[in-house]
Amino acid sequence: MIELEIQTLSEKREGLLIEVGRSAVACGFTMQRQRLAQDANGVLLTMVVRGPARKQHALEAALDAIERVISFEVSAFVEGESKPHFAASRTFDRPIIPPVPTPAVEASPLVAKVATIAKADAPEPVVLPLVTVASPVVSIEPEPPQEPEHEPEFIFVLPRAPAPAPAPVVIEPFVELIPLGPDEQAVEKVLPKLTYEYPKIFPWLQKLEDSVTEAARESSLLLAGQRTGAWVFERDHALGTKLSLREAVERIGIPALGGLVEVEYKGDQLHIRNSPLCKEGGHSSCKFFSGYLEGLLGPAISSDNLSIFAVCCRSCGATECVLAISD
Repeated sequence: MIELEIQTLSEKREGLLIEVGRSAVACGFTMQRQRLAQDANGVLLTMVVRGPARKQHALEAALDAIERVISFEVSAFVEGESKPHFAASRTFDRPIIPPVPTPAVEASPLVAKVATIAKADAPEPVVLPLVTVASPVVSIEPEPPQEPEHEPEFIFVLPRAPAPAPAPVVIEPFVELIPLGPDEQAVEKVLPKLTYEYPKIFPWLQKLEDSVTEAARESSLLLAGQRTGAWVFERDHALGTKLSLREAVERIGIPALGGLVEVEYKGDQLHIRNSPLCKEGGHSSCKFFSGYLEGLLGPAISSDNLSIFAVCCRSCGATECVLAISD
């Protein structure tokens, strides 16, 4: 068995996690954790899966067949090593210095220089004797006065200063949290409230989430779910016989989980609608439901290889939370 880290780039967020998760499940892999992030290049999905090493090429072929995936990268996952997304926008080590704007050219007034034409020295006139000649009277009409010519107008267009360069967009780097173990003290503190207030337990689970660190949130919810599911089994089904996985889900899992949320069983998947723990744009809390079913169904089936993991979650953009169940 190997653990692989899948990084994909897509234009749209809706349905991306569902398609990639289904492709991984179809190739025999189980999902360990996932994270979606919005980037200038598109939607970045990082998913850690676990499965047989011989199926890696089949997984890559299945990812390549997904039309919404622009590009992807599959690499070995190393626990505790933070790896940035291959398609995440890079930031500059030094701030971008905008170009120095070109100084505006000052307009200078136009100075019209008129050239003075010097009159040439005219020769002295010759005086001739006056001779009277009879000539017909000719009526000469005066010419209409001419309008003075207007001097041409000159319009100076100042060069437009270049617009300042836009400020660089700073995108926060993709950071993968290193998961921690459950906060057992916080879980033990809330367990009496869960059993006493059952099935109205979601306010106490939300208080549990707020009381632990983000890195220990999912593991603490998983432990609280396992303890609660085991308590329900001991209370209602301890004297029953061993069942197959499908029989245990239909007879025990769906009725018990249906008392908490709206659930539907399709194939090998449980569809949870309108989960109070997994709100849109928030954190995925499907680990509680996975732990709840482990504690409830584990003692009821004959197999020791019960596997439950989240295929998609409402908090990551899906319309409902989906859990895959296998043994």
